[in-house]
Amino acid sequence: MKIDGGLGTDLTKVPNAAKELEAAGYSGAWTAETSHDPFFPLLLGAEHTSTLELGTSIAVAFARNPMNLANIGWDLQAYSKGRFMLGLGSQIKPHITKRFSMEWSHPAARMREMILAIRAIWDTWENGTKLDFRGDFYTHTLMTPFFTPDAKELSPFGTPKIFLAGVGELMTEVAGEVCDGFLCHGFTTEKYLREVTIPALARGRAKAGKTMEGFELVGPSFVVTGTTEEEMAAAAAGTRQQIAFYGSTPAYKGVLDIHGWGGLQEELNGLSKQGNWVEMGNLITDEILNTFAVVGEPERVAPELITRYGDVIDRLSFYAPYKANPDRWLPVIDALKKG
Repeated sequence: MKIDGGLGTDLTKVPNAAKELEAAGYSGAWTAETSHDPFFPLLLGAEHTSTLELGTSIAVAFARNPMNLANIGWDLQAYSKGRFMLGLGSQIKPHITKRFSMEWSHPAARMREMILAIRAIWDTWENGTKLDFRGDFYTHTLMTPFFTPDAKELSPFGTPKIFLAGVGELMTEVAGEVCDGFLCHGFTTEKYLREVTIPALARGRAKAGKTMEGFELVGPSFVVTGTTEEEMAAAAAGTRQQIAFYGSTPAYKGVLDIHGWGGLQEELNGLSKQGNWVEMGNLITDEILNTFAVVGEPERVAPELITRYGDVIDRLSFYAPYKANPDRWLPVIDALKKG
């Protein structure tokens, strides 16, 4: 199992952060698209490391277009010497239409087409095939030598792997059909992963005439840990707040439904509209916390993660929405690699 970390988006801190992650034994590092661009830090990360894999988890796909993403992916893959992973996500309609002022319709079908378009563009650049992609949402039919990168830039690395994030079954099937891997949302439980996510991925793979062989599952897992009662309490409080935030989102209700907690989503959603964030966290019971998160002292974390996900997750990262000493994770990383 590969263990990944978070790279962050503060460009002044990224070089040291990347070097520290590589020195600590992490296999990869991911950025998220929140208040800063997710791609710029990866360029710095690539410059200051030699083995660390680098990816976006996630970049908002529908805020961009296939040609734009194809260019970015090509350049980062070339500069990192084959270490880039293009992780995409759809976001939700209000953000796409109101924050990015972009189109939103049929998200699963649009995402499938976007990824196929990116691959068609890469095929043109890498192999010289005529660009003739015509879809319902995207059309790419013009490519001249002046705008074509040199195929030698990617030799011998090949084009980047594409990962897709999702929660719903339709988007998950798309990931299985057209992607190289799937980014499990942090708001995922072992039960939902095994009973909903993996079967949907398998259906997508079957549509493409493929098996799950070689397909990577990337799983961020909530972890509540510490070496003192105070640290454990702070970690639990921060994690409850994050679980409550995700639980308030209607699109994620299915995860709660499978555990019989569907009514909680409406309650959390109502409180979120009132701005009652603290009260939302108080609704996350110990049972819910322990279902979404591994809770325990550092020495208990790795065995529990292996028990839950060791046979299904290929890459794992720690989702810890609270301040923690980075050294706390070193023995956990060693144990997971050995396990």
